[in-house]
Amino acid sequence: MSTGYVPPPYPYDRLNTLKPLGQKFDGGLIDLSIGTPRDAAPEAAIRAMAESGAERGYPPSIGLPEAREAAAGWLDRRFGVDISADNLAATIGTKEFVVSTPRYLALRTPERDTVLYPEISYPSYAMGAELAGLRSVPVAVDDAWNPMLDSVDPADVERALCLWVNSPGNPAGAVDDLVAAAEWGRTRSIPVLSDECYIEFTWDGPGRTILETGLDGVLALHSLSKRSNFAGGRFGFYAGDPDLVFFLSEIRKHAGNMVPGPVQHAAIAALNDDAHVDAQRDRYFERLNYVAGLLRSGGLDVELPAGGFYLWLRAPGGDAWALTNWMAEHLGVLVSPGEFYGPAGSEHVRLALVDSMDRLRLIEQRLSAAPPLSF
Repeated sequence: MSTGYVPPPYPYDRLNTLKPLGQKFDGGLIDLSIGTPRDAAPEAAIRAMAESGAERGYPPSIGLPEAREAAAGWLDRRFGVDISADNLAATIGTKEFVVSTPRYLALRTPERDTVLYPEISYPSYAMGAELAGLRSVPVAVDDAWNPMLDSVDPADVERALCLWVNSPGNPAGAVDDLVAAAEWGRTRSIPVLSDECYIEFTWDGPGRTILETGLDGVLALHSLSKRSNFAGGRFGFYAGDPDLVFFLSEIRKHAGNMVPGPVQHAAIAALNDDAHVDAQRDRYFERLNYVAGLLRSGGLDVELPAGGFYLWLRAPGGDAWALTNWMAEHLGVLVSPGEFYGPAGSEHVRLALVDSMDRLRLIEQRLSAAPPLSF
């Protein structure tokens, strides 16, 4: 008798056995394995959520008009993109959009069955294809962690339902050539879905969005989880090609995908305020530089990312699990082995610099007492 589909282990659950190693240290475990924000969300957003009175009615699936206008205003104000609020819609965070969209696109274009995504990336791109019964095909990345679109097999191009790009990228922090990605998709009639949730934390030049290239054939995906430390609120939005936005928003309406009304009011307040984002940028930049310097002093080769708040470094000898175990045992620091982001990342580890400077300074104390790396 068939048992049906068996979900794979959730990657981060594999780190649970290492967590007790951090408890022996004064100050306990420093968990840098997951990019869960730990800084405060903007007070105005919390107040708006509490005082909205919007909990009684069903919110519009596409998003409140004021929320969509706030999102459009943010894109214009921060990135110079003039887009109508009619060409964007709300989503319940962005992970559910990443995972559900391939299934919806397959209804639109049933003759195509392949999801393309960067070979080193957030695992949900591949998981969305798997849960929809589609093929997931990784796109090779170059030495700067950017996808090499010309390397895609022509047979996979013919079957491609969509291409995911992520810039700045998770885990490596690369900033992609979104102009080239948009052009690649348009010339092949393949929608390009650009996950831009770290756009406010771009260090190599200004933040870039694929919407700068025009709307035809592209969607940009944005979130308040990282920008506003509002991961628990689950608010994001997608914007771009009018036909794609209309098709997806109509399906999502039937599926009952609705961001809670109070959360939408919080999003309006957060999107209309830039000061808290600028303060958060300063925090992440300070942490990146500080921890990179510490790890270099400990003998590791560390480069700062072009964007995002992760450090992505090669483990000595390419043994990522050995480095992961060493950091847990001797520093009380939990990190993520690179294989969580695809087999091509198996020689690296990722550190999410979401903890406070007070907590991160404990690493310096512990590092001075740690044995040298010996693997």
